[in-house]
Parts: sequence; C-alpha cells; structure tokens
Amino acid sequence: MKTNHVRARCQRLLSGEDMFDLIKMACARLRAICLSTSVVLVASLAVAPTSGAAQVTAFRQAVAETAARDDVLAAFYRARTFEGIWTGDAGLARRTALINAFADAQYHGLPAARYDVQSLMSRLSNAQSAAELGALEVKLTELYLQYARDIQSGVLRPKSVDSGIVREVVYTPQEDLLAGLMSQNPTQFLRSLPPSTPEYARLVAAKMRLINQQVAGGWGPVVNASKIEAGASGPEVIALRNRLTAMGHMERSLSATYDGTLIEAVKAFQRSHGLAEDGTAGPSTLAEINTSITERVQSIIVAMERERWFNQDRGDRHIWVNLTDFSAKIIDHGDVTFQTRSVIGAVDPDRVTPEFSDVMEYMVINPSWYVPRSIATKEYLPQMQRNPGAASHLLITDRNGRAVNRANIDFNRYTAKTFPFAMRQPPSNRNALGLVKFMFPNQYNIYLHDTPAKSLFGREVRAYSHGCIRLNDPFDFAYALLAKQSQDPIGLFQSRLRSGNESSVRLDEPVPVHLIYRTAFTTNSGEIEFRRDIYGRDKRIWNALSGEGVVVPGVQG
Repeated sequence: MKTNHVRARCQRLLSGEDMFDLIKMACARLRAICLSTSVVLVASLAVAPTSGAAQVTAFRQAVAETAARDDVLAAFYRARTFEGIWTGDAGLARRTALINAFADAQYHGLPAARYDVQSLMSRLSNAQSAAELGALEVKLTELYLQYARDIQSGVLRPKSVDSGIVREVVYTPQEDLLAGLMSQNPTQFLRSLPPSTPEYARLVAAKMRLINQQVAGGWGPVVNASKIEAGASGPEVIALRNRLTAMGHMERSLSATYDGTLIEAVKAFQRSHGLAEDGTAGPSTLAEINTSITERVQSIIVAMERERWFNQDRGDRHIWVNLTDFSAKIIDHGDVTFQTRSVIGAVDPDRVTPEFSDVMEYMVINPSWYVPRSIATKEYLPQMQRNPGAASHLLITDRNGRAVNRANIDFNRYTAKTFPFAMRQPPSNRNALGLVKFMFPNQYNIYLHDTPAKSLFGREVRAYSHGCIRLNDPFDFAYALLAKQSQDPIGLFQSRLRSGNESSVRLDEPVPVHLIYRTAFTTNSGEIEFRRDIYGRDKRIWNALSGEGVVVPGVQG
C-alpha cells in the first residue's frame, strides 16, 4: 500500500500538479534518516523558561545582547520585547517546520552542513541556562534567514564567481522574510521560498532519477573507443548499447552489431545533448556518452542554483537565448512559438557573451554598424597602421559622425588610447549586422542581429562573434515579433527593407530578453538535456558551490 501511494504521488508530481510535493519526494530518504527522531526531540527541547521572572529576564537579555550585532534582528526582537519565536510551546510549529526544511537542504543542492540539524539538536538539548537558550534563539533566526536567502536567491553571488554573469539577483529583504514567517503558516511559508517554476521542479526530479540510477548500478562501463560507426561489432559496441539502454535511449537488445536500432539511439542521444545528429559515435559523442552520473548531477545542481538567481517573473512573452544551446527562442505563455539557431561570443575573455536580462524595445532595418571602440582600436587600428587602405568597407568618422578622408590620417600617430576617430559601416548586404538588428539597450552593447556569415550556422559549436547574438533566421524572427502588432508583419518588414534606408520599428509591447547559460535543462515533458560548458562557467560555479559545502547526495566517484 505504501509503495502504491508513493508511486501515485510521483506520477502526480511529474505531471506538474504539485511542485513542492516533488521536492518532498526527492527528500524522502534523507528525512527518514535525519528526522525519525528530530520532530519529537524538537518538540520537547528548546522550551523557554516559564518559571521565575529571573529566568525570563535572563532569556530576553540574552536575546537582546545576541541580536544587537545585526540591526535587522535587533529591530525585529525589540518590537517583540525580545520574546522568542522558536522556543516554548508557541514556537513549536515554527521550529518543527524549520528543522524539516534544514533536513531537506541537500536535495535542493544547498550546503546542508550550513544548517546542521544534528548539531543544532545537540545544542538545544544541552542548553544549561535560560541565557544560553536565548542566544540559541537568535542563532536559529540567523540560520533561518541564511537558509531562506540560499533557497530563494542562491548560495552564491554570481558576479563573484564569473565576471561574465552580470545578472542582477533579486533578494527579498530580511524584514519581509521575518514578517512572512510570523504571519503565515510556517510550513507553507518555507515551502514557498524555492523557485516556483516548473523548470525547478523538473530539475529536482531529474536529479533524483539520476541518483536513483546510480544506486541501481549506474549506466555501466564506459565505452573504450575513439570512434564507432555503423556496421561495427565487438565489445565496444556492446558497451555503447548497454550504456544507451541504461540512459533510456533504446530498448534492451542482444545485438552486438552497430545496427539501425543503435544508430537511432545514438541520434536520440545526440539530439538531447546538442550534437550533430549523424548517428555516428565519434569523439565528441563518445565523450558525452562517457560523462559520469556524478558530473551530470553537478550540472543539474548548478542549473538549480542558476534558477534561484533567476527567481523572478520572466514575462508572458519573452525571448530566451541559451548560450550553451546556441539557440534563440520566443516563448509565449510557456510554449516555444519560434526558434532559430544562433552564434554567440567567441571563447575569449574579451568576446564572451555576458548573462543578463533586459527589454527589447525596437528593431533596426538596414542598420549601420557602429564599430565598438574596443574592436576599432584593437583590431582595425593595427591593420590600418600596416596598410592605410585596410578595412576600406568602413567609414572613418569624427566625434560628430562626419566622414573623414582616411588619406589625410597618419594612423601610426595614434595608440588605442589616443585614437580620436570612430568607425561605421553603412547599410548593405555585407554589413556585419546583416539587414536587421534587435535592440534591448544595455551597458554591455549586446543585441541580436542578422549576419552575412551564414555558413557558421551549420557548425556544431557556434561561438564566433564579438559577444552579440547572431540569428540564423532573423527575418522570420522579426515577423514573429511584429505579428503581435501588425496584420501583415511580412509586408511591413519587407517594405522597410526594400527602401534601403536605415529605419527603426518600435515594438508596441516591449519584450523581455533573457540571455542565460544552462548546461542542464528540461523539456516540458520532464526529460533532461545537457549541453557542453563552452565558457567553463558552470565548472567555476560548481567549484564555488562545492567550496561552500554542496555535495552530490548518494553518488560517489
């Protein structure tokens, strides 16, 4: 009966009916260990002294002195005349809910040792005086605030991990976290803190599936080969077959030949990992197939942390650019309504694409390319110093935008710092921005645009730009955006295009743009997909999380 009940709940969870139940199922095994006695103990311990005015005074004095080191805590407890919120019978529901939440921490990819349940229980049970209990009262509030921030907005501050992650994280004021805890059912309030997105719930479920897979024996031995093609046979084909079967990409088979069934399984794997779907197990495909469950779980934990950083409204309609997936999508009410391939910034410190969100306000048809100063001085100036006729497709302009005859310029007189000119490429089919660019004005000078370099979209790894996002189907992207405000979006766009003149078309409803970086993400049906860590950002995030005490539960090696 219990097994059937758990199975039924799992089915509900995977269908998205109850996000928090999903997390509770993920935590069931830890709770069986950590909480078998905790609730009983916490109900009987940490009871504030109720007999004797001296004891009450000692408790409140300890609360006042301990809280004084933090202005928010001092104000909070002062408003309560230094009465406890966790201790005594009145605090039973709150402290029980908090202990339960702490026990679930590692299944959210949080550093569980930071909220050490066993240590906390020991300190509570061994408290020798009202004053000691008062100090522990404030410690519990500090731990609660730390946990609330960690699970709601992330363990790490993204900018401190990687300078390319310039996303602004929204933090709930501590005063609001305390007010919410006091005014609402504590269990329900704590359950409301993690991201409520379907993606977060699906990531938790995917993580647990992989952990369970590891417990059940993993994916089997790695495939010891550099390349396997159709028609091959032998032990490496068997290893490939068994590993793809364990991953769920094919049904069980006794075939030892790289046959049609195995080809399709390889293609399915390639599709879910952003690889070229050729059905051949080449070096890049085998490297991904041989990636361990531990590494995949780490990627999911990083994705969960990123989801916490992004714990905010994304907009009913928004543009979603996953850099690792080399794709740009228009999302309407959770559904992908348009998708195209993209090219992102090259793997170079000066050219990587940053991660942030902004709002697209307009598009420019037949755009001029105003060369960023960094490109003008670092790339074109050295070329023109060697050959004044270099970069002839670009106009040299003064500070007022007027064209300057390059024949009158001695480029060797200038350095990158002293070069007094700007550079611009007029509209044309050869323009670096192509024939349209999509603007969400930002301090990083990043936008989406067309490109004349169409051949790059056929490559598996598409990191070649100076940081902006190039689109494979920019016209169709424009039509999809304009369809919300025009009965003839194609006609509107093409009439502007045919004029040959640079012109702007504002969006009646500006659209949020989110440049993200996810090496692990899910489909709407709950399947997990992985991409390569092209910039090495997720590795740095995992190392930082590990340094804070985050571990992969139940997985070794």
